[in-house]
Amino acid sequence: MNSWALTRYTDSVRVLRDHATFARDPRRTGGTVPEPSLSVQTLDPPQQNAVRSLFMTALRAQDLTVVEDRARLLLRERLDQLAGAGPFDVVTEIAVPLSVAVVAHLLGVEPPPYGEFAAVSDAIMRSMDGGLNPALVEPGRVARRQLSDLVDSWFAASARPGLLARVRQAVAPDPDALTRLYVKNTARMMFQGGYSTMAAAIGNAMHTLLTHPGALDRMRDRALLATGVDELVRFDGPVQGTTRTAVRSCRIGGVGIKAGQRVVPLFAAANRDPAAFTRADDLVLDRTPNRHLGYGWGPHSCIGTTVAQAGLRALVTAFNDHPARLTAAGEGVRRRAATMRAFDTLPAALLL
Repeated sequence: MNSWALTRYTDSVRVLRDHATFARDPRRTGGTVPEPSLSVQTLDPPQQNAVRSLFMTALRAQDLTVVEDRARLLLRERLDQLAGAGPFDVVTEIAVPLSVAVVAHLLGVEPPPYGEFAAVSDAIMRSMDGGLNPALVEPGRVARRQLSDLVDSWFAASARPGLLARVRQAVAPDPDALTRLYVKNTARMMFQGGYSTMAAAIGNAMHTLLTHPGALDRMRDRALLATGVDELVRFDGPVQGTTRTAVRSCRIGGVGIKAGQRVVPLFAAANRDPAAFTRADDLVLDRTPNRHLGYGWGPHSCIGTTVAQAGLRALVTAFNDHPARLTAAGEGVRRRAATMRAFDTLPAALLL
């Protein structure tokens, strides 16, 4: 990858915080960015600030308790259908529909068909590994265009209550076409990125609960539920790393980094760094503090962190409230991807 890989927690946090030295936006080091990719996840401060603030303000105005309650209700209905019916796939039956429903409800849009959207999202997610496999780039570009058309239809339709309505209202007086582009691209990123990250996190969390007997039952305790959903993400998070480019020469861990060289903070490695986390390789449900990098860090951290936590709480609570017993029904198959750690299939069963 022609990059420096960072595995230590302190080195990773330093790079993620120091946007003046380490650029996320390739244009700062002579590169280019396709127009559909100009969003809060590409822009660096200060250019990023106004759009990120717009979405964060709209997010804080949402009632996440309602989002969590609706997610729990959807899960309860689905678990009723799956209980006693034999093995099922956690990915297609739980992770995909729950993630689409939660993100659509948050934004205030009609959920797209699960199967069709999962295919589009998968192409975008795989294109994140385009540096390793260039054949993935073009399918990802096509998928982004398809998703952009969907987002355009949301902005053209009558506003429904939700985050997107607040964003549209706030940006309406702004005549700047570039700002509107950033906002639309960020809405697309938030829908697709929120979905794919949550779906991967749910699959990973389910696998952890299936392979750690007693962990699910212990999380009936409200205090352990609060800390436990964070620990599930630290222990086996969805996003494995990110890339930054040094805009000037510097040193990390005694190594000289030249201007223009890329560094790759590996979130998964940093989250298992024994210098940062006691018993780093163990699932510690009451771990606190737990400043993991499962949602990133700094100005490019995940906008929907609180939403992802609400979805995971709903997941754990729904399984604990259901009379059927969750059990594994075979080996899961991991998706062959570098950036996102997720399952293609994960068989389980609910025994009555």
